Amino acid sequence: MQYEAIVGLEIHVELNCLTKMFCDCPNRPGDEPNRNTCPVCLWLPGALPRFSREALEKAALACLALNCEIQKRSAFDQKVYYYPDLPKGYQLSQAHHPLARGGWLDIADEKGAPKRLRIRHIHMEEDVAKLIHELEGRTPVSLVDFNRAGAPLIEIVTEPDVRSPHEAMEFIRNLRTQIRYVGSSECSMETGTMRVDANISIREQGSSAMNTKVEVKNMNSIRHLGDAIAYEIERQKASLASGEAIVLHTRLWDPEKGVTLPMRGKFEGPCVPDPSVPEIVVTGEWIARMRALLPEMPALKAARFQRDYDLPRELASSLAGDRELSDYFEAVSRESVPPRTAAHWILTQYLPALKERQLSIAASPVTPGRFADVLRRLEADEINAASAREVLARLFDTDESPDAVIERGGFRQVSDAASLESLVEQVLGAHPTAMGDYRSGQAKALGFLIGQVMQASSGKANPKRVREILLSKLA
Repeated sequence: MQYEAIVGLEIHVELNCLTKMFCDCPNRPGDEPNRNTCPVCLWLPGALPRFSREALEKAALACLALNCEIQKRSAFDQKVYYYPDLPKGYQLSQAHHPLARGGWLDIADEKGAPKRLRIRHIHMEEDVAKLIHELEGRTPVSLVDFNRAGAPLIEIVTEPDVRSPHEAMEFIRNLRTQIRYVGSSECSMETGTMRVDANISIREQGSSAMNTKVEVKNMNSIRHLGDAIAYEIERQKASLASGEAIVLHTRLWDPEKGVTLPMRGKFEGPCVPDPSVPEIVVTGEWIARMRALLPEMPALKAARFQRDYDLPRELASSLAGDRELSDYFEAVSRESVPPRTAAHWILTQYLPALKERQLSIAASPVTPGRFADVLRRLEADEINAASAREVLARLFDTDESPDAVIERGGFRQVSDAASLESLVEQVLGAHPTAMGDYRSGQAKALGFLIGQVMQASSGKANPKRVREILLSKLA
């Protein structure tokens, strides 16, 4: 029997607010355990929550970035369940009246065809505390760190439109880009500021039935998300083939073994309106002000890069996919550097250098102006590509100007015709066989001769002029 997968995603995104959602405690879950707490975090008797306006604004920007419709009225509920990481016995969430509904993101499927994946709704909620399991001697103990309790989250719930691991991974990549662009969150699965759960079921190809789903948790990277979905699809197929029914439950992804493992039964506790947090009411004017704060989003920016800078589509998309990177590219291009040259060198040389040194663009000592200086020297044939790469590498370790680095390192290119002709004559005299090979139709002999001239000049010769002189001599 041929099956197709039906996958819906639930994405928890931690908003990068300064404080928690319902109190003034710092929103820094990674601090020393239980340092950032107060009566509201610990839910002591008499403590009343005070909703954060910053959390509302950052959540609204994320909703607009995902093409959702912000609701003019939303409200918090008590999502009841009992677990040590939730001291009050319920979580403040928006089960019945979410902040936004009806969004979407466009992706490319496995064949490169466009596909629109829908978002059902986005709601706000508080995070829970963190459980830490340790050993005291040989005795296992569980400790609770309340630094994370009350951290502001949004949960993005998709429609069950995903049909493959590839589509799920593409959706998360696009979603991460959109939310990072508006500055609402870092959206890092590796550090926990974005967590993704997948609800997976399968059905006979061509059927419209919605069969029993299994929830999979504990994926800490986009690749692991794809691997977990792929494994679970095959596990469910094997279960049905052996006559075993699919049971509603939650499973954990084990990245070391590459399998999903049973965790617990699926339990939905009651959700009742919360009397301590007032209803959130926003106006059309407020929503319009939020929309006006949106930056130029990646798809529009990529189209502009193609139009204004004459960049190929893939190159434009690569640059526009990161807001800081796209700003850096435009700053370099404004320094009288050809846009294609700037784009190529940023993606192939500058970004790998940042990654190697574990630097962000903001922390890089190679400012757009310094980088543009190197590329202008390259365009003017003052240095060659190999020297430009070496100068760029040295700029990460010095405050000197590119010109100073070029002079001190002796990187300036030799373009003087008399000097180059002398070098060419020496090489031709030393390699008469290569001359004969070229004249007999072996074109690769020219590359050998150019290489010999470059070697004789310690890499300083202008390769374009060397080629021209060699062709003249060989003719």
